[in-house]
Amino acid sequence: MIAFVSGTVAALAPDAAVVEVGGVGMSVQCTPDTLSTLRLGQPAKLHTSLVVREDSLTLYGFADDDARQVFVLLQTASGVGPRLAQAMLAVHSPDALRRAVATGDEKALTAVPGIGKKGAQKLLLELKDRLGAPVGTAPAIGAPVTQGWRDQLHAALIGLGYATREAEEAVTTVAPQAEAAGGTPQVGPLLKAALQTLNRAR
Repeated sequence: MIAFVSGTVAALAPDAAVVEVGGVGMSVQCTPDTLSTLRLGQPAKLHTSLVVREDSLTLYGFADDDARQVFVLLQTASGVGPRLAQAMLAVHSPDALRRAVATGDEKALTAVPGIGKKGAQKLLLELKDRLGAPVGTAPAIGAPVTQGWRDQLHAALIGLGYATREAEEAVTTVAPQAEAAGGTPQVGPLLKAALQTLNRAR
């Protein structure tokens, strides 16, 4: 198993990064949150999980080992494959997922594309004793919006190769979504929304 890849970021796409390792470009599927930490031409280290299928080998990458471990644990639930597990981590941090499962928060799970009410109930039952308790001190729901998400989102879009003006317009477009969230906005989901608006504009 490939536990991590470390090298120079050779390319960035909306859902993947290419990291050059010893002259070989490794394509790694990443969440928007993880991609937002990467910069073209800069060194990076991604904790990875290799998913082997009959017709493919797919490498999924994460900013830290905690996210990688949660990614693996999520797939122990019936009906959860790597893509759905990654979608869950694109919407929620590892601790937010632990908190949702620990408190039986269906609404948090149905916020993930591809998970309905029945699916959320089933996941809450199956994952209850697998994910464990939250380990960090994530902001409570309803906490004031932190400053800086605009800068983080803008930098992530520039890192993906968008022009400054395009990035600024996309940030402005998703601002109502960030403010309507009522809590601390996560850059990952905002980046995904910003990319959708940019793709429509092109």
